[in-house]
Amino acid sequence: MHQLIRLAAYLWPLPYTLFGFACGLLLAGRFQYRDGVFEIHSPAIASVLKRFPVAANAVTFGHAVLARDNEMLRVMRQHERVHVRQYERWGVVFVPAYLLASAFLYLQGKDGYRDNPFEKEAYAVDAADS
Repeated sequence: MHQLIRLAAYLWPLPYTLFGFACGLLLAGRFQYRDGVFEIHSPAIASVLKRFPVAANAVTFGHAVLARDNEMLRVMRQHERVHVRQYERWGVVFVPAYLLASAFLYLQGKDGYRDNPFEKEAYAVDAADS
């Protein structure tokens, strides 16, 4: 039964994992597979992440984490693993849920990134590790 649950956890967010994997290939990423997650970094990925509406050190798509460089993968690993677990729980509805939460917060005059409950969960792990 445990193996079926793990399989579902990988299949449910698979479209996003494939998207992250494709981005890594297109951006000449260096790949490593660690604890069930593809970690990918390159100068081209760093360039894209700097241009996000909120500049990012890393971004998670399913079981793929794209980061500026290998050091950022190390620094952001626990934070991004929280997002991996969120994808496992929410599957294909994670991105719409995340974006809707951000939009709702912006409409309330709040920070759509820092006040987003998905980010708060990830930053709580960061704070616990400090």
